[in-house]
Order: sequence, then C-alpha cells, then structure tokens
Amino acid sequence: MEELYFTGIGSAAAGTGSSDGFFRIAAATPRIRVADVEGNAEAILACVRDAAARGVGALVLPELCLCGYTCADLFLDRTLLRACEHALARLLAETSDLPILFTVGLPVARDENIFNCAAVCCAGRLLGLTVKENLPNYSEFYERRWFAPAPLNPMAPVSFAGSRPVPMGSGLVYRCGDPGMESVVIGVEICEDLWVPAPPSIAMATEGAATIILNPSASDETIGKAEYRRELVCGQSARLYCAYAYADAGAGESTTDLVFAGENLIAENGSLLARTDLFTCDMAVADVDLDRLGAERRRSTTWARDPLSRRSFPAVPFSFTGDAGTVCADAPCDAADAPEAAGAPESALMRSALEIDRVFPKTPFVPADRGDLAERCETIFGLQAAGLSSRLAHTGTTHAVIGLSGGLDSTLALLVTVRAFDALGLERTGITAVSMPGFGTTHRTKGNAESLATSLGVTFREISIHDAVGQHFADIGHDPSVTDVTYENSQARERTQILMDLANQLGAFVIGTGDLSELALGWATYNGDHMSMYAVNASVPKTLVRHLVRYAAGLYGGAIERTLLDILDTPVSPELLPPTGDGQIAQRTEDLVGPYELHDYFLYHLLRFGFTPGKIFRMACRSFAGEYDEKTILSWLRVFYRRFFAQQFKRSCLPDGPKVGSVTLSPRGDWRMPSDASARLWLAEIDALEA
Repeated sequence: MEELYFTGIGSAAAGTGSSDGFFRIAAATPRIRVADVEGNAEAILACVRDAAARGVGALVLPELCLCGYTCADLFLDRTLLRACEHALARLLAETSDLPILFTVGLPVARDENIFNCAAVCCAGRLLGLTVKENLPNYSEFYERRWFAPAPLNPMAPVSFAGSRPVPMGSGLVYRCGDPGMESVVIGVEICEDLWVPAPPSIAMATEGAATIILNPSASDETIGKAEYRRELVCGQSARLYCAYAYADAGAGESTTDLVFAGENLIAENGSLLARTDLFTCDMAVADVDLDRLGAERRRSTTWARDPLSRRSFPAVPFSFTGDAGTVCADAPCDAADAPEAAGAPESALMRSALEIDRVFPKTPFVPADRGDLAERCETIFGLQAAGLSSRLAHTGTTHAVIGLSGGLDSTLALLVTVRAFDALGLERTGITAVSMPGFGTTHRTKGNAESLATSLGVTFREISIHDAVGQHFADIGHDPSVTDVTYENSQARERTQILMDLANQLGAFVIGTGDLSELALGWATYNGDHMSMYAVNASVPKTLVRHLVRYAAGLYGGAIERTLLDILDTPVSPELLPPTGDGQIAQRTEDLVGPYELHDYFLYHLLRFGFTPGKIFRMACRSFAGEYDEKTILSWLRVFYRRFFAQQFKRSCLPDGPKVGSVTLSPRGDWRMPSDASARLWLAEIDALEA
C-alpha cells in the first residue's frame, strides 16, 4: 500500500518525523444475507481487511450486521445466538495481525435478556460489548419485542466469544494507550441512541473525553430521511467537537417492509468529510484531525465542567498492537489505568499532513462555494455597516472622514461607510473622502480614488502632503533623498494628522481602513494609518477584502463597477516610495512581506486552532503544491512568526472595530498577548524544519 499520498516534498517537510494528529476512520456497509451468519462474517472480514489496507485505524460497521438487523423473531433463537458468538470468535482470530479497531453488530444473550450490541474489536482482542440504550418501538421499529435496553447500573464483565472477561454495557469509552496516540479515544452509540434528546455520546465526549464517536446503525430509507440524518450526524459532531462515523445497513437486509440504503457518513466538528451514495454499500473514509478537535475543546470554556469536579469515567484501554492490559474482574478500568506499550514507536496510524488524502483550502477565510461566498460577503458588509451605524448613532455623529488612496482597503472602508450612512438616512455628502497624494502616489490610484468618490456621491477633497512632509523633514533634519523608514512613516503620520484635524473641523469620525492581515504582520505605521476612531476592516483579512470589493462591484455595475475592478487589478502598495520612471507603482507590499494568501493561511490556523509551525508548514505544502515550493513557504512562515510576535504592541492599542469572523486580533476580544512575548520557541521549530 502506498502510504504517502502527496509527493514532491523534500527533506524540509518529510524529515520532521512528526505526526500532525490526523487519524483515518471509516464507515462501511458489507453486503449480507439475513441470518447467514457465516457468510456475513466473510463479508465483514473482507471489509475489515480492505479498511486496514487503506490505513484505517477505526472502522464502524452497521447495527446487527453479523446476522442482519431484520432477523425479527429469529433473534430469540439459540441457534442464531450461538452462531453469532462463534463467528465473532473467528473474526477475532483472523484479524489478530491487523492494527485496526472495528465494530461488529450482533445480539448477545445474557441471563434472561438479549441485548443489541456492538462488539468492539482490535488486533484479535474483544475490547468490550457496547449495549444499545434506546430501543425504538414505534412506526416500523419493534426492537423491544426482542431486546432489553442497556441497564442503568454497570454490568459485570463477561466472557464472550472465547475472550477474557470484558466490560459490557452502555457508554463505554475505548482509550488507546499506544505512544503518540493518546488522543484516540473512541465512544460507541447505536443507531437510535443518536436520535434521542440526550444521546449517550454527550457523556462519552464530555466526561469520557471521547474524540471519535462510532455509530453502527440500521436506518431504513424514506423520503427526506437522508438529509435529516446528515444534519443529525454533523450537528452532533459540532456540539461535541468530535469526529463522528455513522455506518448504515444496506444490501441484504430484508425488504419485506423496509429498504435500507447503506449511506455511510463521516463528520468532523460540523463538517461532512465523507459520505457514500445511497444504495451502493461503499466505504466512507476520512482523515480526521484530532489535534484540531482538541484545540476546539480547549478554547471553549463551556465545553465541559471543571475537571476537578468531573466524575471518573469508565474507560477500556486498548492497543493497536493487541497488548491492552487486563480488564478488572468487577468493573471497567478507569481512564487513568490505560496502559502504554512500553518502548513501542509512535504508531504509523497517526499521520502528518503530508501523508493523508485530505484537501486543505488555500483560502480558509473564503468559502469555496460561490453561492456561499456571495451570502458571506453580504453578511460581512452588513456586520461592518451595522457596527459603524451603531457607533455614529450613539455619538450623534453625522459626518465621517476617510483617507481614500485608491487601494483595496480604503475602498472597502468607503463602501461600508456609504452603507452605514444609507442605513441611517444620512446624506452621503456627509462622508468626506480625502485623497492625500504623496511621494509615491500614482495617477492610477489617485484617479480611481476621485472617480469612486464622485460616483458614490460623497464629498471629495484632495490635499497634497508634499509641502507638509518636506517641512517636517527640514524640521527634524532628514535628507529627503534617503528613502528609509522615516521617509515612509512621516507620510503616513502626516496623512493621519490631516484626517484627525479635518474630523475635528467637521465634527466627524475618522474611519480606519487597515485590515486583519496588516494587523497580524504589523504592516501599519504606529500612530499613523494604525490609528482611527472606528476601524471597520479590523477583522477582515486581505484575501477576503478582494472578494468583498468584487462582490460590491457586481452590485453597483456601471462606472462604479469599472472603477472597482481596476482597483482590484492594482498591485497592493502603501505608495510611500517614488514611482518608477514610467509612473508605475514601485513599492509592492507582497514583495516585501510575502504573499497575503500564505500569511492569511498561517494566521487562520495559528489563531483558530493553535497549530504548531510544523503542522501549518506541512499543511501549506499540501495546499499550495505547484504554486510555492517548500523553501518559499518556509521562508515566509518565518517572516510571519517573526513579525507576528514583534508587532503585538500595535495590536495592544487598536481602535474599536467590529468582529465579523471567528478569527480576529482585538485586544479586548479574541487575542490577548503580551507585547514583549518571545518568539523563540516558534522560530526554533521553524529552524528545525530545515534541518
């Protein structure tokens, strides 16, 4: 089997020897025959072997798949019950060399009861028998005729299918003790258990720390049910910050009254990663990101109760090598007793981003679906305009001042301000857009600024900063031929002074134009364009700014659209250095600080999930394969971390601005960081990637 799905990565990526927390799970539907236990065992064995060959670490198969969900009164027959036990023993023997955990659905008789169970197996060992809690007895379902629900009190361990005593009951959590696989914690609930108001998976995840929920199911197909089932699985994975694999019964079940379609689903934190088509009996396979799930749980303070008050949750230890320790005779072992395989290497089942078949979007801030993108843009415009409208109304302000450069950010800020004024019923002439040409301003950007302001019906003013900055250079003794940081920042601060003083004259608000990407990199002049009275773009990244402006162009049409499209086509630049000889922009931001699509990618995965530099690097190598080589990605990753840490002082004193997405850098909201925090740990990890 070819384990490495992605090729073309050299030593910097492949030589790290690290896993990135990706674990492959699957849900499959074997083709069975009702009551043909031996034949069904063959089909199950083929599924397990196929999954193991694909590198799957956990496989869920349908409810009662060893005999068939539709056996009806045959469930009461001892011949069927014995055959299921014997077949399970055979399955355990024939999978002893396979490092895969899988479920087998079967009826289990104990004392005077029969239970609907999922036998959880791994490397030739029976780990436990999870019992279904909620037995449907309505409409087409009649399970209480044959089965008893899982008892409320723990059941004593049971010897079954030739195994040592194993735990039996509901709510069991299976915890891996192999080195590097501590995040593989698996809970099992059976079909209807998910459809009730309080599914057992809630306690498994919140109390038992289960990161993966497996659901062996037999859900018959009716009109509209598939859509609801997908929503249910995705919703539960979102609520529990978990991966959820759902296996459905399919071909071979009795069609006397029902049809089963075998739709298999895998969801992660609300997103559907994989599903099979109806009536295909295929296998759904996905690499789930256990690191990401752990990060989501850690950042959510409402996720679970205080760990000091959390009850001890019964856990079943296991190992993919088959060395799972000994289960207590009276009760399941506690989670703390989960053994580790001494001296064993980190399992190959935990993969890096380079070893999986999963696509990471290049622009995580931007929806891939065009319809979703239009809806997202409209929502963001609404949030930005609502925030500004509320601030203007609260202060009784009817005027706004904005520096309009002819670039993307100030264009977006003006479009938002126009929306806010329209919403408040204020005249657009109350918006003063100011063009402040300096030493690097080109005719193209200046012309676009005037054209846009005029077309939108706002007040336009042009105030040159040449003389004022020249006087300032004379005052401080700076040679204007030296185009250093003083040369650049003096222009930015002069522009801010003009805007602030105009605002005082007009009784207006200065609208900030800087975006989230610039704040992350510190690409703003302190007390220059860094400062405003309300920063409408503060949580909008550069990659999304482009889409917002393009969306607005489509809404307006005509001359405004033409101007906006030309602005979109203009290189991103602060225009603080003199133009080229032919009047073109000489200073291109992305040549200096790096491609914004890379920086936005780094920023999202750092802030949203707290991923390490190594994991972000390997993910970026996958996402941008063919566009940037690994050396280029690594170089800009280092720039990102260096600037991100060094420039926090600018973010610590940001003006107010609206939050529009899940990632923002407001010091009053989502991101609190000391301005003098050291970047040493993160830069050292980046250096190690080159070793």
